Amino acid sequence: MVTQDFQKSTRQLIDNLKSICAQYGLGNDGNEFKIITQVFLYKFLNDKFAYQAKKISPELAEAENWEQAISALSGDELEMLQYQMGANIARLKPEHFIAHLWNRQNAPEFAKLFDDTLRDIAVSNNDIFAVKTDGGAKVTLFDRVSEYISDVGRRDDFCRAIINKIGDFSFERIFTQKFDFYATIFEYLIKDYNSNSGGKYAEYYTPHAVARIMAAILVPQEQQGKVHNVSCYDPSAGSGTLLMNVAHAIGENRCSIYTQDISQKSSNLLRLNLILNNLVHSIPNIIQGNTLLLPYHRDGKALKRFDYIVSNPPFKMDFSDDRNALDSKENKERFFAGVPKVPAKAKEKMAIYQLFLQHIVHSLKPGGKAAVVVPTGFITAQSGIDKKIRQHLVDEKMLAGVVSMPSNIFATTGTNVSILFIDDSNKNGVVLIDASNLGTKVKDGKNQKTLLSEEEENRIIATFNAKEAVEDFSVVVGYDDIAAKNYSLSAGQYFEVRIEYVDLTPEEFATKMRGFTDNLDRLFKESAGLEQEIRQQLTGLRYE
Repeated sequence: MVTQDFQKSTRQLIDNLKSICAQYGLGNDGNEFKIITQVFLYKFLNDKFAYQAKKISPELAEAENWEQAISALSGDELEMLQYQMGANIARLKPEHFIAHLWNRQNAPEFAKLFDDTLRDIAVSNNDIFAVKTDGGAKVTLFDRVSEYISDVGRRDDFCRAIINKIGDFSFERIFTQKFDFYATIFEYLIKDYNSNSGGKYAEYYTPHAVARIMAAILVPQEQQGKVHNVSCYDPSAGSGTLLMNVAHAIGENRCSIYTQDISQKSSNLLRLNLILNNLVHSIPNIIQGNTLLLPYHRDGKALKRFDYIVSNPPFKMDFSDDRNALDSKENKERFFAGVPKVPAKAKEKMAIYQLFLQHIVHSLKPGGKAAVVVPTGFITAQSGIDKKIRQHLVDEKMLAGVVSMPSNIFATTGTNVSILFIDDSNKNGVVLIDASNLGTKVKDGKNQKTLLSEEEENRIIATFNAKEAVEDFSVVVGYDDIAAKNYSLSAGQYFEVRIEYVDLTPEEFATKMRGFTDNLDRLFKESAGLEQEIRQQLTGLRYE
């Protein structure tokens, strides 16, 4: 009940911030998400600092006003307090606290004070919270929020409205909550800003069902708590849904996250997600940049390899400007199956997922595991790059299996998708699951979406992990069997064809045969009549 109350209060805070933006002309504006996410993060970091400080110092916990009590500390005492907090807590000074700004909100040029405070926090914590670009630049934690208000005369009032709203509520009592709480909050926080309805590199939110299935198969329950000091990578990370689920299954303190994504927006959202989910130590590994053209993470000159890889890459995109650079001598090993050609009439339909998939295979450690969302057409293509990739996975014996998902599992695309599981340690028994008939169809705005129930998710996970063959649902096949089927990974092609045997009396058999004969006669007569009608029409046309 307490958790539900705090979840409701947190959502109300987000709604209130959005309402303030709307009142100042920023509702549905392209910059609204920057303000909402940065103000939310400022509030979160402020309250987490207070929570941690009070845990360390009973005197602060008992003080009537903890902000004043910290302000009274000497420089050395404050430094020691911050040292005891650990590396994942923002280093804040007394003048950074929300209470300090609240007390000075009637000062002239309050918007400048507000912005200067956020910028000073960002600069003071650059080593912890900055996201790097592939060119080496650093994207700091906060922008100058008030400058998104075009009317200079309204900026002070805008910042006063924000500081009053975030001072009404405290996160302090929710820092003991689990991953699911923060995942729900994060999804609510970004729900209006993370769709694929607009730009070339727009992000979209991976459904939780897909993320949970991936994580539970990559890290089965019996392995949870036993995996240590591993690396997890997503070369097209978006806002990080897949990585958060895998990190939670492994244990946030048992793994390090590595990402790259071309979008600054998604990298900022991912940073927020890591902060919410106690993965601050991985923020230096978030890179904003072009993974395919300029892969950043390396061990020396060689590309870094990872223990776990998850990805929901874009399926089609115009990368014609980069195509020749990708199809170069130095990339031959990484793109072992080839680089897609530019379609003659639709450059935007270049199959970019084929490159991401090859990059993932190349980036996997010996014995490593990966899970990748692919268009279902990939698993049966009879030739080309798709088949070459499948053949490589089969011939090298590094395939765990495939789960073919229901249509419309993503509300924003009608493309049927499958989850490809790669496991370099799996040398026999590949699991193929046809889950296309599962789920319940619902309306999601103008789109139709398919939702999997918890029981259906668990059925997929349990069947895969047990390597269980279930009639019309799953098969377990050997690598030789797959090679014999032209490397097809469609479960349906391996299901047994069942013939139903029925005992009939001679009279029943004769009756059935007459039925078949009568039906064939009828079809032949209809066919002959149609043929005659077509001939007459053609004759008439010739005479006309």
